[in-house]
Amino acid sequence: MADPIARLVQRLARLPGIGEKTATRLAFHLVRAPSAHVRELAEALIDVIEKIRLCSVCANVTEHDPCERCADGRRDPGMICVVASPSDVVAIDAAGEYRGRYHVLHGLLSPLEGIGPEDLRIAELLARLERERSDVQEVIVATNASVEGEATAMYLARLIKPLSVTVTRIASGIPVGGELEYSDQATIARALAGRSPI
Repeated sequence: MADPIARLVQRLARLPGIGEKTATRLAFHLVRAPSAHVRELAEALIDVIEKIRLCSVCANVTEHDPCERCADGRRDPGMICVVASPSDVVAIDAAGEYRGRYHVLHGLLSPLEGIGPEDLRIAELLARLERERSDVQEVIVATNASVEGEATAMYLARLIKPLSVTVTRIASGIPVGGELEYSDQATIARALAGRSPI
């Protein structure tokens, strides 16, 4: 393998979900692709490095500060949805049901991986709640239903409740289209505990 291709394979293999085989396929695809397409990809990557930063309000990725969601006066300032990553913001907005504001933690608490509160944007969230105390009535914790997500949710609830702000957690349980016989016990227990009248 030529040196530039080996280097490209190594760099591509660092991406999440990309193993060496996939990285090799991608590298050879790029070698065969029209040079204009490869240059467009390279320019897009450089744009991300040079233009994208974190919003000073919600810590979401943005080109403009504050981001478009924080600058949108139509969003409800009384609700802040706390998520683990910028991709969670995109997923929640795509559902079209939530019109409040966001706060991005950039990870979840994970002592086994050495990720503590100081590694996340928790201090920024608390400072924001102090600043916006008169506006914010509810903080919705929308972290995954994993051990790390649950630990993060409980930790945040403990910190936020003394500020006289309602802390809620997104519901979880059997997904739409899911079947009970294929669901694990924890998911079924959660679905039963979170049942609502019909």
